[in-house]
Amino acid sequence: MKSCFVAIVLALVSLLSSAGDLPRSTPEEQGVSSKAVLAFVEAADSKIEAMHSFMLVRHGHVIAEGWWGPYDAGTPHVMWSLSKSFTSTAVGMAIADGKLSLSDEVLKFFPEDAPKEPSANLKLMRVSDLLRMSTGHQTEPKRVPDQVWTKTFLNHPVPFKPGTHFLYNSMGTYMQSAIVQKVTGMTALDYLTPRLFEPLGITKPVWEASPEGISAGGWGLYLKTEDIAKFGQLMLQKGKWGATQLVPEAWVVEASARQTSNGSNPKSDWDQGYGYQFWRCRHGAFRGDGAFGQYCVVMPEQDAVLVITSAVKNMQAPLDLAWEVLLPAMGAGKLPADGAASAKLAEVTKALMLRPQDGTAAAASVFGKKYEFPTNEKKLESIRLDGAGKDGRVTLVAMVAGVEQKIVCGRGEWAKGRTAWGALKEQWVAASGAWTAEDTFKAKISFYQTHLMLTVSLVFNGNEVKLETEANVGFGPSKDPVMTGTAK
Repeated sequence: MKSCFVAIVLALVSLLSSAGDLPRSTPEEQGVSSKAVLAFVEAADSKIEAMHSFMLVRHGHVIAEGWWGPYDAGTPHVMWSLSKSFTSTAVGMAIADGKLSLSDEVLKFFPEDAPKEPSANLKLMRVSDLLRMSTGHQTEPKRVPDQVWTKTFLNHPVPFKPGTHFLYNSMGTYMQSAIVQKVTGMTALDYLTPRLFEPLGITKPVWEASPEGISAGGWGLYLKTEDIAKFGQLMLQKGKWGATQLVPEAWVVEASARQTSNGSNPKSDWDQGYGYQFWRCRHGAFRGDGAFGQYCVVMPEQDAVLVITSAVKNMQAPLDLAWEVLLPAMGAGKLPADGAASAKLAEVTKALMLRPQDGTAAAASVFGKKYEFPTNEKKLESIRLDGAGKDGRVTLVAMVAGVEQKIVCGRGEWAKGRTAWGALKEQWVAASGAWTAEDTFKAKISFYQTHLMLTVSLVFNGNEVKLETEANVGFGPSKDPVMTGTAK
């Protein structure tokens, strides 16, 4: 009877795996202390600005995972530059298909977009230079409105001989995506779907595209946490998934190796060398990584993969925490079961949540009043608060460019919904709001498919309201100018 039960369990695990889920196990079964994983999670929760999710895989099994609400397991998250590692993989597959080679000159693919008199250095630029971030540029090409992106890239000055100068260059990754599309007739997304995404059980990946319909390559891919973990596990297994070699082993070895020197600081995970759109790390690891803390860390020496999504200003901090706490906890063999620590880890990971807005009950005196704003570049026409709704919820109502936008703010919790906000397109959001003073209502608005959280502050004074908006992290200024509205 026992052997029959075991057979049924193994069959179920196999079924889940074939459906795309990685098998689950306990930390101790895979040689890791639950106490150490718990210490990592608690430190991440208290010391890292804004963790969104993590997943730890050891010996091919997920041994710990968690999402800080409103982020969840089923919602894709923007990858930012972690997208680059997928683009590199598409290039490697296209090379294996005989569509191009590392030594191909970049100009050969886009003669229609080349300058009339290409410089000597531009003529020397090859596919391998794009992959290694050594195109010869001194500055990264910036996209120009109404100009084809490949043309923008090829018309940018190339003062250095390609292969001699490391410069992080997202447009160089876009060119890789454009080359894949040129030689295969498919976007990088469509090319990878049957060759990578479907075999890994990654469903409905989304990749932003240029106006010309080319996958952005260097950014814009959206995936779930476990999707990233599968990709990391595939890289750990040198491109093999089950019995199938999805990515050539030689390509994974080359792509994850040090191809370019990029610094000398022994304490920085950004100075350990660069491969083909993968960063080398300390401790013999390598990673794909994106802005604000999107990580797929592959640790061959430990046979482990660590995935993190987050919104951090100090991108070194999550990696330091992993090296300090998780790495020493990975043993060679199984550990004795630790029921108490496992139960505590499960309890803590289940309760993870970004901190909602603190405050008091609603001040009803301003509810329903509409405050109108002078003409402004944000196209914000008016704003009002409606409440108090279910469980003390307050609804923030804004009229932007003639369109009414509503965000329901949970009290002491996150209320989920879909909306646009200002110039941001309609998407999933979660919001929490409260009165932080008698005259001040604050709302945290999390666009939980991305890194972005906005804090909106409304300060009421008689017939006026002052509106302040601040982003958690971003590529430019975090605060918008204060706007003043008047009750009508």
